[in-house]
Amino acid sequence: MKNILYGWLAVLIVLATSCSKQKVSPQGSGGTTKADTSPIVSAYLTKAVQTYTFSTNNLLTSYNSYRANTTNNANTAYEWYNASQIYADAAMVAAGNASYTTRMNNTYNWLGNLWDKNDVNGGYFAFANLDGSGSSGTKYVDDNSLTGIAYLEAYDVTTGSTQAAYLASAQACANWLIKSGLWDTTFGGGFWWNTDKPNKPTQSNGLALQLFLRLYKITGQAIYHDWAVNINTWLNTKMYSNTNGLYIWQIESSGKVDTQNFTYDNAIMVEADLLYSTIMGDNSYLAKAQALGTAMITTLWNPSHNVFIFNTTDIRVNPCYCGWASQAMIRLYEADKNSSWLTYAKGNIDAINVVLRDANSNGYYQYAGLDGAGRYTNLEGVDQAWMQRVQVLLAKYK
Repeated sequence: MKNILYGWLAVLIVLATSCSKQKVSPQGSGGTTKADTSPIVSAYLTKAVQTYTFSTNNLLTSYNSYRANTTNNANTAYEWYNASQIYADAAMVAAGNASYTTRMNNTYNWLGNLWDKNDVNGGYFAFANLDGSGSSGTKYVDDNSLTGIAYLEAYDVTTGSTQAAYLASAQACANWLIKSGLWDTTFGGGFWWNTDKPNKPTQSNGLALQLFLRLYKITGQAIYHDWAVNINTWLNTKMYSNTNGLYIWQIESSGKVDTQNFTYDNAIMVEADLLYSTIMGDNSYLAKAQALGTAMITTLWNPSHNVFIFNTTDIRVNPCYCGWASQAMIRLYEADKNSSWLTYAKGNIDAINVVLRDANSNGYYQYAGLDGAGRYTNLEGVDQAWMQRVQVLLAKYK
């Protein structure tokens, strides 16, 4: 049953503290209790709000940037960390709380400091000082693609000139990808990970695919259609493994093929397949997404701890990279209404909450073993953003 996500009154947020849904009974005049007709608030929504509060109290700066973490990188802000926070805040706005719009827009404005103004094609640099100064160096395909995707999520929940600005910026990200020279004929095509060209990974190409598909849906421009087709063809020709039905990690510049399977790589491709199905009108891609989701469960889900692992050679838990699978499972449920996908989405988030969430601060540590052993002490901004996002997405259903 869907939870009603309007109002978000503070009293409801405080009282919805367990992993089950709760109802709050309002008090009538004279202290008598009225019939229990108040809206249900999801505990996942409560945790999403608490995570946001942690981020604003500990990571948000006076410049409207978010620092990388609270320990060894407190004076640096990363592009994709800040873009992920926009992605998380856009989910909050979509769920019914417009108050997140202001900080979302402020983060968007700050990211303008990372845009390469000396390159006619632009592109975002990977990091800067907290005030936005000092941005330079390597540019990443995955960072720029995810930033464009986050902008389109913000586009969906804004209007007027603000909405137009988000679309224009997403198109600028796509334009940089097209003109960056990072797609070439090496290994038959595919985007290099970054401007240093060390490897061609699934995740960079999968995120670029999502960006081009979404832009094609909005604009109808053939260039986005054609890029989406080319990327999709390369991914399925070079990166898909018939052995286990999953996408491999990367091809290194030397030609070495790294066949490890990452949870977030494959979660990205589930979403890409679902977008391909609806935007390109190819129903076979729904079945492809479902098969990929099933393959993820077969190989990347640990049934003893009810969580998706980081990758097949690194059996740890991470809020962002493992949490990404919950977003993919939720998208599968939204596509076919098979509730078993939600079971995995919920179980994964529950396990991450047990293993990596700090009960005192409500922040998330970066890595731990499946049972919590060896837990890191740093709390990365991107991990907070992703746990905020996936929990508000799940709150719609659980």
